Formats: sequence, structure tokens, C-alpha cells
Amino acid sequence: MLDKSPSANPVNVPNDLAAHWMPFTANRAFKKQPRLLAGAKDMHYITIDGRNIIDAASGMWCTNAGHGRTQISQAIAKMAETLDYAPPFQFGIPQAFELASRIAELAPDGLDHVFFCNSGSEAADTALKIALAYHQLNGQGSRSRLIGRVRGYHGVGFGGTAVGGIVNNRKIFGSLLAGVDHLPATYDREKQAFTKGEPDHGAHFADELENLVNLHGANTIAAVIVEPMAGSTGVIPAPKGYLKRLREITQKHGILLIFDEVITGYGRLGYAFAAERYGVLPDMLTFAKGVTNGAVPMGGVLVRDTIHDAFMNGPEHMVELTHGYTYSAHPLACAAGLATLDIYRDEKLFERAHGLEPKFADAVMTLKGLPNVLDIRTVGLTAGIDLAPRAADLVGKRGYDAMVSAFHDNDLMLRIAGDTLALTPPLIVSEDQIGEIIDKVGKVIRAVA
Repeated sequence: MLDKSPSANPVNVPNDLAAHWMPFTANRAFKKQPRLLAGAKDMHYITIDGRNIIDAASGMWCTNAGHGRTQISQAIAKMAETLDYAPPFQFGIPQAFELASRIAELAPDGLDHVFFCNSGSEAADTALKIALAYHQLNGQGSRSRLIGRVRGYHGVGFGGTAVGGIVNNRKIFGSLLAGVDHLPATYDREKQAFTKGEPDHGAHFADELENLVNLHGANTIAAVIVEPMAGSTGVIPAPKGYLKRLREITQKHGILLIFDEVITGYGRLGYAFAAERYGVLPDMLTFAKGVTNGAVPMGGVLVRDTIHDAFMNGPEHMVELTHGYTYSAHPLACAAGLATLDIYRDEKLFERAHGLEPKFADAVMTLKGLPNVLDIRTVGLTAGIDLAPRAADLVGKRGYDAMVSAFHDNDLMLRIAGDTLALTPPLIVSEDQIGEIIDKVGKVIRAVA
């Protein structure tokens, strides 16, 4: 049967911005001075008026291989023509099994099973639910407490928001989940300022977990979830030895350790996953963003054999884990993921990021001494630049002004977290483009002084 639906007229500029309630956006300010994008290629976005905006943010930490990769778009188009949708409950597609196998091969040995979902938020909630269910299956149902970290970000689901530790993401949503506690943040500006890579000071912050164990009892704690690098709060690398110390304490007390690698996965820190960089094997590892280069929503959880196998009991016709999503392992996402992994492998982008790290760090540190720069932190191809707030009652205003100036006046896209500027360019960035980005950031910092 022919598709007789009318073809839509292309609309380049909407004539009404009111209907769209934008996420994590200052809607009123945006709609007075919109930042509208019409296209993207390689290292640049293209605005509706034809300007090329250099992308120093990888979109939202997503497009590690750069924009407009035809290998990915062609794979998506081919899959859409072949298989637009398949139910993930009780049925499967070959591409999902292939993608899971390839992700498991990239991961540290022992993380051999992949549960697919559609975002980092869903991945965090999935990992937390698996942790709770695992302890139930092991006869330790009293282990229901979840431990996050101050300034941590684990998406916007109820579980991820509850264990997250960014105040403005939590405070208007009430009590969220009961039985949640938080480790302290790992940042101490006085002793860590202007650090390249992991700071020497701060491993001791992990020892606070022992105090939480003493407070609540080890037999009440199910899991600890942390980001190896806290990204959304403004780029806070884990101090040297911190993650290994967390692993030691969690193993000592039978607590599961979850790494949230939604941002750090797929090359951001110069390795497939940060767990490899730090030589620490968590019990679960969440991913999203870079797995499809941002082309199609996808997330997932890598799980250790011991956890997976605990569910593989009972009658074989029964569902082992009553959890999942309508669009888990969606055909288009699987096609995008496989094509993306091909690019990472063939272009050696993880190794490229590793090689560029010291040059990127040196370049970003040249911004030290500019007006209002309080601190700069770098790790992998990522940097956070703290600017002084304009006033006590205007926290975040200088950062917002910097984002606007970057886009409208300097043809630059960067991310902000309050008054922190975050630079996270695609892994294809050249040394010349790093120089261009830093030059533009310097102009922005001076413009908002």
C-alpha cells in the first residue's frame, strides 16, 4: 500500500516558540533571544542564519565522533527501511545481541552482560533496581539503602534524582526516595586548584563511606553510585586513589559499586571506559550518550556475571527481571551503536583522545589569570573553568552570560554549570581547533568580566 500521507512543508524558523516547554532551559530568556540550530557537520553546528558554531561541548557530551557521520546516518536509514520496530519483551533482533557483545568486549573483564535502555537516566534507575533486586534474591532484603554523592548527577528519574547531589535538581521535588544518603563531594579548591588530571589531594573523601556504614549498618546498604568524573556539576575528576579506596570499602562490606559512565564512557577520558583508566572494576557500569554518537537515544548497564547469574534461576519460562522499556534495544539505536563503534575502532578515537589530553590541558591552562577565573580542572578531553559569580544573589548569571556571548558573538558552543564553563569537544578535534576554542573562550571570559 502506498503511503498517501501529505508531505510536510519544511519549516526553518518557527513562528511560535510558546508551545515547546524546553528541558533544563531558561525558557523565558531563550525565547527572547533564541539559539536555533539547523544543521551540523564534523566540529560545527550550523545556525538558521548560516553561521558555523564550533562545538566545544560535543552537543551534550554525546557526539564524540563529531557531527554528520554518514556511516551512522546510512546505517539508521537502512535499518528504518528494513525493521522499524521490534518488541524487546520476549523477542529480539540480531543487532541487539551483536551490539551487546561488542560493548562487553570493550568493557573491563568481568562486565560481560548488557541491559539496554534509552538514556542515562534510565540506565541509572535500571542499575539501582538491579542492585535492590540482587540483594533480595540473595536473601539480604534489608539491603535497601542507596548511597550517592554530593554534586553527583545520575539523570532525572526518581532513583537517579534521589541519589544525585546537585541541589537545584532536587529541591523542588520533595522527598523523592526514602533510604538514601550521600558521600561528600571530592572537590577542595584550596588544595586542588588548577590541576591537570586527577588531583593528588582527596582520596580520603572515600573514607566517609565507613562512617555511613557505621551510621546505617552495612546490612542496610545496597549500593554506592558515583561518577568517575563528576561532569554535569562542572568537571570534577576523581582524586588519585579515591575510586580504588571506594572499591575496597564496598567489597569489605558486601556493597555493590556502580560507576555512572554516561559521560566518561566511549573515549572521553582516553579509554573506552573510565574504569579502565583507573584500574577499578565496579559491579555495574552505566552508559549512554556516546554509544550512538548522540544520533539515536540509547543507554544501558554493564553487569558482572555474579549479579546476572543470580537472576537465572527458577522455571525457565518465567521472566527473570521484571524491568525494561518499550524501546529497549530499538533497531535504529542498535544500528547507530554498531556504526558508531566501527568509527571509534577504525579511527582509533579513544587512543587519539589519550594522545591529545596533555596538549588540551596545556591549552586550557593558558586561561589562568583571566578576569574572574577561580579555578581550572582538566582530565581527558574535558575541562571545567570556574568563574566568580557576579554577586551572591546572582549565582549562575556570569556563566549564563558567557554561554550567550559564546553563541551569539563568538560562534562557539560550550556548556555551563552555574558559573562553571565546561569544555568537552568531540574526539576528532584538531590541535588548531583546540587553539581556536581556547581563543574564543578567552574572548568570552573577558566579555563577561
